[in-house]
Amino acid sequence: MSERRTGAPLLRVEGLVKHFHVEAGGLIRRRYKAIRAVDGVDLELWPGETLGIVGESGCGKSTLARTLLRLEEPTAGHAWFRGEDILSMSPRAFRRMRREMQIIFQNPYASLDPRMRVGDLIGEPFEIFPDIVPSQKRRSRVAELLERVGLNADDARRYPHEFSGGQRQRIGIARALAVKPALIVCDEPVSALDVSVQAQVINLLEDIQAETGVAYIFIAHDLSVVRHISDRVAVMYLGRIVEEGSEAAVYGRTTHPYTQALLSAVPTAEGGRERIVLEGDIPDPADPPSGCAFRTRCWKATEKCAAKEPPLQPRASAGHRSACHYPETDLAGPNLQTARSEC
Repeated sequence: MSERRTGAPLLRVEGLVKHFHVEAGGLIRRRYKAIRAVDGVDLELWPGETLGIVGESGCGKSTLARTLLRLEEPTAGHAWFRGEDILSMSPRAFRRMRREMQIIFQNPYASLDPRMRVGDLIGEPFEIFPDIVPSQKRRSRVAELLERVGLNADDARRYPHEFSGGQRQRIGIARALAVKPALIVCDEPVSALDVSVQAQVINLLEDIQAETGVAYIFIAHDLSVVRHISDRVAVMYLGRIVEEGSEAAVYGRTTHPYTQALLSAVPTAEGGRERIVLEGDIPDPADPPSGCAFRTRCWKATEKCAAKEPPLQPRASAGHRSACHYPETDLAGPNLQTARSEC
């Protein structure tokens, strides 16, 4: 358990589902199929904690984040924020929660209105929530926020196109901080930035968290970045969490073959790590495999994996869970002849 976990969780999610219905053709009658972007997710987040979410493109990471913030409406499930079920609230009732839950978007070039000055972009939340800062103090508050993210107060008069990508992302962070949120969703906030700039933004996020106690959901492809910033890590595959636990457990004692494959691709200073190359592509989320969704690419798969979906269940470490019939910490996995005899 993370040392930051105290009291009740800030956010608790149970059975979250988000399906997109798209047209599948048909000459006479239109047919539709459900894209299972998020397909039954449970998770918890404590105040001041960072939960990293990783997985291949198309696994549902960003859809999960957008659904939690009601940027996408859920198909099913519940999410309690500060004890209130935010997914069952009316849009009007949820509006007051928006000041507590903010987002930093992936693309700093597309997330800022190019027609607005930076000061207006950062100060816009004060117009929506006028009780945050008195009108006569808003300009000085914008200046404080700019300086807090490493920019100058004079930058408030400039336009987004006058800044670099890293500086634009700092503006996005300042805008998210304006309403003093308890939770910020960081949706791949450094993927569009150079490596040196990535480190600067990550360090800034960590400093802000240490000062304010804000909690993060940090989504990324780069497992090294996620390891650096996260207290806990959740690994997603085809809309589901397949492994979740502390940073030390997921990176040091991983038990799911998908996580093992992802980690095998991360360069290490020592070298010598055996690379696991997954065969095939992620299955169609509109027509997932029976049983374990990962079995079509898994070197451990047996008949049992096709017949039964493995539950997300506890492993040896406290708070460490994975969804695999053969959870082994070594890459070889179980004796497959013995495993087949169990089916």
